[in-house]
Amino acid sequence: MFPTDNLWNADISNYCVDPNSDQYIASISQEKQYLHADFGSDPTAGIPYIVVPGSQAPVSVTFNMYPADSDFGTSGSGCTVTSASGCYPFPPNAPVEAGSDHHVLTLQADPTHNNCTLYEVWEGQKDVNDNNWTAANGAIFNFYSDKLRPDGWTSADAAGLPILPGLARYDEVAAGEIKHALRFSVYQSQAGFIHPATHYASESTNPDLPPMGLRLRLKASYDISSYTGQSLVILTAIKKYGMMVADNGSSWYITGAPDPGWNDTDLDQLKQVPGSAFEVVVTGTIQTNQ
Repeated sequence: MFPTDNLWNADISNYCVDPNSDQYIASISQEKQYLHADFGSDPTAGIPYIVVPGSQAPVSVTFNMYPADSDFGTSGSGCTVTSASGCYPFPPNAPVEAGSDHHVLTLQADPTHNNCTLYEVWEGQKDVNDNNWTAANGAIFNFYSDKLRPDGWTSADAAGLPILPGLARYDEVAAGEIKHALRFSVYQSQAGFIHPATHYASESTNPDLPPMGLRLRLKASYDISSYTGQSLVILTAIKKYGMMVADNGSSWYITGAPDPGWNDTDLDQLKQVPGSAFEVVVTGTIQTNQ
């Protein structure tokens, strides 16, 4: 997902360690101290997504909280963009995340016509009478482009990032390799962000708290040879591509898409990985203009 030079796809194994790394790690670990897979074989665990063809007709999505930070899409096939609603290709069976956030992620894939576009909303709810939706806000990402959202704009994620590119997906693990950074949450963050993040969700100016978009990796010295199966594939990716702070929540919770192929016992190995096994790397400067 995204061009090969996109930061989500960057090998950060040789990036410089951030001078404030120890302080960041300590602050993240104040709430929880070990890694945790916030996904698995249970369909209610993790963030689901759906892939639709280019022919998928758009439906109306009314943004009822943050329309100013939303992308509206394009009118067509019976859907009209208004000042408060956009047009997203959500099918009637689009899965909604369980729990409180109700994310809806739809990837419209039509490579024949150079269309690979991600549509994501937060607090999505389908109308019981038709195929239209309401959501707090919405974001659209073109996977052929490195373009970021405007600074200060949120997305379906607090950091203004896309969600789908940061999910652990079973198909990747089954193929033997994850080739991108993973999304994870922290209990507390600071009022700042590092690109590709464009938004923060905090009022704290504590410099030891992680900003949105902060990139972490497993230390090269941390031995993962005793881990097996799906967990080993995930940890290998975290050493090479790292993890990105994307939201406030439970510390060290990495996000994935639910799939019956996940082995929950295997994934439980991740609970043995302490926060002290991580370090923060330098990927950019902290922005505070929001």
